[in-house]
Amino acid sequence: MEWEKEITNKIQNANSLTELEELRLSIFGKKGKLTSEFSNLKNLNDNDKKDKARLLNEMKTNLENLIFDTKNKLKTLELEQKIQSEAIDVSLFKNNFSPSYGHPINLIFDKIIDYFIGASFAIKYGPLVENDFYNFEALNLPKFHPARDMQDTFYFNDSMLLRTHTSPVQIRTMEQGKLPIRIISPGAVFRRDYDMTHSPMFHQIEGLVVDENPKINFANLKYILEDFLTYIFGDIKIRFRSSYFPFTEPSAEVDISCIFCKGSGCRVCSHTGWLEVLGCGVVNNNVFNAVGLKNVSGYAFGMGVERFAMLLYGVNDLRSFFETDLRLLEQF
Repeated sequence: MEWEKEITNKIQNANSLTELEELRLSIFGKKGKLTSEFSNLKNLNDNDKKDKARLLNEMKTNLENLIFDTKNKLKTLELEQKIQSEAIDVSLFKNNFSPSYGHPINLIFDKIIDYFIGASFAIKYGPLVENDFYNFEALNLPKFHPARDMQDTFYFNDSMLLRTHTSPVQIRTMEQGKLPIRIISPGAVFRRDYDMTHSPMFHQIEGLVVDENPKINFANLKYILEDFLTYIFGDIKIRFRSSYFPFTEPSAEVDISCIFCKGSGCRVCSHTGWLEVLGCGVVNNNVFNAVGLKNVSGYAFGMGVERFAMLLYGVNDLRSFFETDLRLLEQF
């Protein structure tokens, strides 16, 4: 058919996927040329209908294959053009170079650590790969404890796992039995979660203070956290809400008045006027028993570094911190 040669040339010379799609619809759409040819078969006698149907089916197959091949070529071409347009020549010298002050996560790490070093806390680190005892059991989370469902864990064989919090560092420190203990444990942690406010890897800073009875109580914890949050966020209101954590009793979640609406209610704080920023509590006696400490008392607290960074820098998607988007990073 004459129109087949014409449409074949147009497909072969298509310059974009949009143009190719328009050609496809002009052939196979409801009002397409080939669709109309198939509709007209009913007007032919049986012999002519058979020959014409065979011809149309061959044409359909040829055109579909041609469109498929052309589409792949155009996709490849568009990808190459995109890669070329977004390429960065790292060898180019930029005269208006401005030094970075650091990644936002590192900036918040430094600010938090500076405070606690000034308050006589030591810094302790631990392994990223832990066993079940340090990550769960010693923290009053025995096997099949329902609170384990709160943490979607990356498991290996033989009860090994990627730590879900930095609390195992506290257990390892208490095992040494050297009192008093006054530490923070910063580092990366891992959970199986990924959305605007969660990531498979994120960062925590947890604190632990332990000494002989009756030196440590909730009032000590309340004082240090109120002073810390004022240091980080400035002039804010702070409240402690009763909560549940297996490794502390009593336990509390700590809220600050919304730094965006000053407590009047907005989208960020879900119109409550408050933002949750960390969890804390008095260390549960079962935790002390697990590490062999007797006649001691203590408190613990923990916070997400990304949570603080999102609030302080106005970043609404946690994933932005890990995607190396220069439009975000150049702000720092």
